[in-house]
Amino acid sequence: MFTSLRQALFPACTALLLAGSIANAQAAEFIGILTGGTSGVYYPLGVALSQVYGKVMPGAKSSVQATKASAENLNLLQAGRGEIAFTLGDALSDAWKGNEESGFKVPLKKLRGVAGIYSNYIQVVASADSGIKTLADLKGKRVAVGAPKSGTEINTRAILKGAGLSYKDLGKVEYLPFGEAVELMKNRQIDATLISAGLGVSAIRDLATSVKMVVVAIPADVVAKVNDPAYIAGIIPANTYEGQTAAVATVAIENFLVTHEGVPADTVYKMTKSMYENLDQMIAAHTAAKAIKREEGPRHMPIPLHPGAEKYYREVGLIK
Repeated sequence: MFTSLRQALFPACTALLLAGSIANAQAAEFIGILTGGTSGVYYPLGVALSQVYGKVMPGAKSSVQATKASAENLNLLQAGRGEIAFTLGDALSDAWKGNEESGFKVPLKKLRGVAGIYSNYIQVVASADSGIKTLADLKGKRVAVGAPKSGTEINTRAILKGAGLSYKDLGKVEYLPFGEAVELMKNRQIDATLISAGLGVSAIRDLATSVKMVVVAIPADVVAKVNDPAYIAGIIPANTYEGQTAAVATVAIENFLVTHEGVPADTVYKMTKSMYENLDQMIAAHTAAKAIKREEGPRHMPIPLHPGAEKYYREVGLIK
């Protein structure tokens, strides 16, 4: 009799367990965070976001992915292979328009905005031994320009063009992320590199403690010739890096957090709100996060806001 009862109940129990598993799987939120190279600013901030999401969204499972940054992140979002990503503003504009030269074969119309965060500064650093003191001095030199189609590489093309130069004018072009470029400079295999990142980026701090370096100015007239509203004249304050005793003119470009239209509004609302309510955790991860201001979040966004982010900004009175 017991065997018969067990045989009768087994299918029902199995069905209940299966139904429970499916319900749990459906309830789980998966948040893929697309960042950049591990020696940049995006990656530690992405790790901080993951920790924040884990604290305020217990049912969510988040992962942090190191990438080649802006262009790769935006293409991955368009394909649904991530839920939130860091990007530079000029790359975001190019993605929305579909600028093939910047790595976007078609307009990426599934992208949606979450927040404007902090500004990147285009930081041109050269070894003191190279003799490079101005942008014009890059002619004929060995230069790392960023990973292919990364935000840094897009910025490099624009700045060189503004200075009347192109890759053809350089002695050697190396397509490398921050960390690898710095290692080559330490070994005197390249003369200079352009790095688009928050001030105090670890790659340049590391370089400054290893070799004598020069931070090369990007003058305001070069910024004007770039002719892109995303490029704003900025300053690298004195003593940002060891041995840099004077302020240096450069370019600032706003960074954004973006998502795609397929991410549920409630999830994006929680992601947006939790970031602003845990800025101390972001700042602990990298000082660049000190520049993240809630009132700036929905401003300057070159693409439509995601409804979830828009709900949050309306809730706090930033959108009427």
